[in-house]
Amino acid sequence: MKINKKSGFVDNVTQIASRNCDERPQGCRISLIVVHNISLPPGEFGGPYISQLFTNQLNKNEHPYFTDIAQLKVSSHLLIRRDGEVIQYVPLHKRAWHAGASNYCGENDCNDFSIGIELEGSDEIPYEALQYEKLAQLIIQLRQNYPDITKDAITGHSDIAPGRKTDPGPAFDWHHLQQLINK
Repeated sequence: MKINKKSGFVDNVTQIASRNCDERPQGCRISLIVVHNISLPPGEFGGPYISQLFTNQLNKNEHPYFTDIAQLKVSSHLLIRRDGEVIQYVPLHKRAWHAGASNYCGENDCNDFSIGIELEGSDEIPYEALQYEKLAQLIIQLRQNYPDITKDAITGHSDIAPGRKTDPGPAFDWHHLQQLINK
């Protein structure tokens, strides 16, 4: 897995373009990775719904939960599915709309300077070993390409939006991820 810094694309991953992105502020440097989780409908895995949400194609009539979220304009740079498939929605040099109102170390608007990585999962269900492996590979590549991402600059959505967000949740094993990154 390699990153083409000029294009902002990760090689050998599925590409599904999302319009839910824009330019990062002038002079803003990528310095943070935010780990999220998502499942649609909540607690259910597989299917096309995450990609439909990130591409503004989610049908509100497909499931009662979708009525409240189908109109949202959200995205993430990357998604790691339960089976390890990696999907990229937004080029890394663009600002994806994943963090919302957020603060990291005194800096607001984390979308400006972060890369958002979604894991297909939920707060209470353990993640798959392959998801951790792919996440670690991505983080290693991101650090090599974006030197402002220090070893401590990986955080959960819950840490930058406390009280508003809970992901990646208590099922996420931060210690295991660190072990994989530091091999």
